[in-house]
Amino acid sequence: MKAAIAALGVRGLTTTALLATVSAILMFMDFALPIFPSFIKMDFSEVPGMLAVIALGPCSGIMVELVKNLINLPHTTTAGVGELASFIIGCALVVPAGVLYRRSATKAGAALALVSGVAAMTVTAALANYYALIPLYSQIVPIDRILAMYAEINPYVDTVPKLILTGIVPFNVLKGTAVSLISFALYKRLSRILGSK
Repeated sequence: MKAAIAALGVRGLTTTALLATVSAILMFMDFALPIFPSFIKMDFSEVPGMLAVIALGPCSGIMVELVKNLINLPHTTTAGVGELASFIIGCALVVPAGVLYRRSATKAGAALALVSGVAAMTVTAALANYYALIPLYSQIVPIDRILAMYAEINPYVDTVPKLILTGIVPFNVLKGTAVSLISFALYKRLSRILGSK
């Protein structure tokens, strides 16, 4: 890890820090979507992380995701569970998608990167929520209340697996696709500024 950070150089570390700052700001600008419960928020804070991976490599993207969440941690409303989720699921998107697009910045490469990143994000989100994140969050908000919040939108939801299948999975497909498309479009315009390697 130290070697990977050192390999970024001064310019790479500076760019990573700037992207992390932008990412943290974007994380504050989250918003609810009416088709999902209020505790599932949409934001575009993974875009800078994706740009970091494409331009500078996975270490830079992971650092952006980590710093973004550390900056937001003092303002948490989930006792850190939301930030942990953001870090794990964000890395699951930006690392595979960014690495694949970095290797092949073509339309075919972008399509493969998008599908791979969104698939990795969605599977990771489903597993992490089922085995760790929802159990942790239920220590703050009882599981019955979490399910009731979602049942207001979708009465079909009365178990955690149903919540994941009808809420977590489609949300991450939507968010991952949007973040990837925005990132790939921006990278073409920002590649020189980002100092890609």
